[in-house]
Amino acid sequence: MLGGQSVAAGYTAVSLQGFDDGIKHWRNRYGDKYEKYAPEQIREIANNVLLYQRLNGGWIENRDPTRVLSYAEKAQIQEEQKIESASFDNRNVYSQIEYLAAVYGQTGEARYREALLRGLDFTLNNQHKKCGGWPHTVPGEQSYHPYITMADEVTSGVLRTLRKIAAGSAPFAFMPAATRARAGAAVKRGDACVLQLQIVQNGQLAGWAGQYHPDTLLPANGRSFELASIVSQESIEMLRYLMGIDKPTPAQIRAIEGGVKWFERSALKGLKIETVKLDQPVKYEYHTATTDRLLVEDPAAPLLWARFYDLKDNSVVLANRDGIRVAKYADIHHERRTGYAWYGQWPAKLLDSEYPAWCARLQRASVLNQK
Repeated sequence: MLGGQSVAAGYTAVSLQGFDDGIKHWRNRYGDKYEKYAPEQIREIANNVLLYQRLNGGWIENRDPTRVLSYAEKAQIQEEQKIESASFDNRNVYSQIEYLAAVYGQTGEARYREALLRGLDFTLNNQHKKCGGWPHTVPGEQSYHPYITMADEVTSGVLRTLRKIAAGSAPFAFMPAATRARAGAAVKRGDACVLQLQIVQNGQLAGWAGQYHPDTLLPANGRSFELASIVSQESIEMLRYLMGIDKPTPAQIRAIEGGVKWFERSALKGLKIETVKLDQPVKYEYHTATTDRLLVEDPAAPLLWARFYDLKDNSVVLANRDGIRVAKYADIHHERRTGYAWYGQWPAKLLDSEYPAWCARLQRASVLNQK
């Protein structure tokens, strides 16, 4: 059912993919039994995005902009606009900027442009001074919030959007030259930071940590169960960002090749995650578990990767909410086994298709440049 009112003629749906993570977290906690706007109702969704924007230009994470809000909810959210805390976590802030830019392109309504520019100012003003990445949350409440964050595409996602702005590519063709130049300068600093923070393990380039201390630039803990380590999911997205650069530098090419080789030598063979249904669901604060997960041997299983690897010896890193590293997957509490992805096949697509395609594109570009 369409929310609020009928879909306005002439508007084309704008991708909501950037909000997927935040929407998932919202629904995990509160359920999905509420009225929603259709994707084509871009003005209604964009109005929600404006409502959720803080006065400092940022947004808090894990909201669903497709919700049809009551008058009471709107009043409460408007009151929350004065709260200073805003977050880049879970693909936040830059996703709102891109969405508003696309809606402005269709509607021409100045308020959407003004809001995204305030979001862009918030983004540029919060780039770390020492190394040009971005923090998790500002101002933060948790110890890891100020850290330079690679987790959940914080730095790679911001850089991807800023690169579009600097180039004036869709949906940012309307951006003035001065704004594009500011974005380009931030990209230059951010790209240097990405190369600087790539982990070197036993003399070889590897992946990236989830977060780094802004002063020492050393890998740091995230949440209590996220120990300082090389993080496979975040490293995939960083490689995808680097492979998306049209004309990569030699240093960027080395970073990509080093990261791919690390994934190849980090693959786990003969193991798989097996899901077992529970007799009764178990309710936790952030999710309800209806299954358990086991790590079992299977010689025929496809390659598997851990989420976290030791910075020095590349062993798998597992931990509970108490921050204590454990030896086996079975030692992780059921709440964290079922509420967090410790193992997965995330790099498979990168290794099987994306990296070979990038190599072919790079080779074609090299041949063309020699002609």
